Amino acid sequence: MEKARAKILWADDEIDLLTPHQMYLKEKGYEVTGVTNGADAVEEIRNNRYDLVLLDEMMPGQDGLETLTQIKETSPGLPVIMITKNEEESLMEEAIGSKISDYLTKPVNPSQILLVCKKALEQGKISGEQVSKSYINEFNRISQLLMVGPAADEWIDLHFKLSQWEVEFDDHPDLGLNQTLMDQKKECNGEFGKYIEQNYGNWVNLEKDERPNLSLDVIPEFVAPKLKHGNKVVFIVIDCMRLDQWLTIESMLYPYFRVRKDYYFSLLPTATPYSRNAIFSGLFPAELPEYFPEIWQQAEDDDFSMNRHEHKLLNRQLQRLNLNLDSGTKYIKVLDAEEGRSVERNIKSMMNIPLISLVINFVDILAHRRSESEFLQEMVPDEAGYRTIVRAWFEHSWLFQVLKLFSDRDYTVVLTTDHGSIRVQTPAKVKADREASTNLRYKYGRNLNADSKQAIFIPEPEEYKLPRRGVNSTYLLAKEDHYFVYPTEYNKYRNKFYNTFQHGGVSLEEVVLPVVTLEPKGA
Repeated sequence: MEKARAKILWADDEIDLLTPHQMYLKEKGYEVTGVTNGADAVEEIRNNRYDLVLLDEMMPGQDGLETLTQIKETSPGLPVIMITKNEEESLMEEAIGSKISDYLTKPVNPSQILLVCKKALEQGKISGEQVSKSYINEFNRISQLLMVGPAADEWIDLHFKLSQWEVEFDDHPDLGLNQTLMDQKKECNGEFGKYIEQNYGNWVNLEKDERPNLSLDVIPEFVAPKLKHGNKVVFIVIDCMRLDQWLTIESMLYPYFRVRKDYYFSLLPTATPYSRNAIFSGLFPAELPEYFPEIWQQAEDDDFSMNRHEHKLLNRQLQRLNLNLDSGTKYIKVLDAEEGRSVERNIKSMMNIPLISLVINFVDILAHRRSESEFLQEMVPDEAGYRTIVRAWFEHSWLFQVLKLFSDRDYTVVLTTDHGSIRVQTPAKVKADREASTNLRYKYGRNLNADSKQAIFIPEPEEYKLPRRGVNSTYLLAKEDHYFVYPTEYNKYRNKFYNTFQHGGVSLEEVVLPVVTLEPKGA
């Protein structure tokens, strides 16, 4: 005898008239128990396990809504489908507010009942099967594309698809395909590292229309045209946000904005002093010392000290773009929640400013703090955990409230990030002088050496439009998920930084980044 797929309780005062419907469900493999009143239904649920309840709304004595309330008190997670003759909207709103899973209006036929039962009981399984089938097709397509070698726009599409699957699999953790996806991402990053090594040096020496968009193109391409057309703009940079993290929060903005996604490639190294300075200045890193020598006076790439001039960089770039904003610009860097709440309190007073720039460090700070905290490592064990935390932060953040406020104003929002991050898992031995920089994903200094399979070596920084940091200084950029560890105390630092989120190197997660334009729906 075929094992029942699920146990269904059907409560209806005319249950005997529904025998054909019950028989049809039993033929489809379900086990069905019928009762004639709400009190018996509640008693059955208290004493037996059921997977679904079909509940008549119009029963004598204890009606469907009262029965529903008692069912939810006894078994809050039990799916309930309300069946009613009453089509009043208020009744349905009350039932939906009481968390019914679905409802049907009498008369119903067996096929309707079967469909709604399958939807309630097997939607996850059916959806998972479809997701598995779709991913296998995508897996094969990506594998074929890697064989012929993707172009720049194909790398963007490939990274978007991989990120979409990561987010999709968050909703289907039992499919068993996560490791397959991770392995494919690793393969893609291996090929992407080769692609960047072959092409990046050419990109930075080509004219703008001969290469993909890079960090220095973000404001000219996505912000300046809006300003030139007389639009007011809020420009937001969320430090260290990956594409997959953006995809987890994007849907929350659909009720308020028309959403358009574009992409660009971060400059190298994918670290704040290089990539974010390039966004605000519109210059390559090698050009910054000429225009702003004070930025490179620090000996170390400190994110805070070397990005203190972003407002100045932005205003100079706007001047070069012939944008003279009569009411000026406003620049705010938000490092903690209290500063964010201050922005939320005061944002209405800025509504006459044509360009408001916000730099938000939450995602980056989370990555750094996670590296130092066993508690955060337990909360954020992997990319899925990171996505969950970022989504929860955004949903309850001052930023979401501010964005909703701008959705009701005549502002366009341009939101992006300066670089992403990657969970590093493969140590790479590096040799260098004592004065070399300490970053885990990139280094500059003298006498740098590492395995060419694990890193990109840049002996002539000028060819990559990078500043030469001292005589005979060179750069190393980690590829894939490698992180640099010195041979001395190798095991100590290999273990200390294993599985942490880092940036500065070459991976799809760090380099291929979204630029999102949010237009208010009323505009």
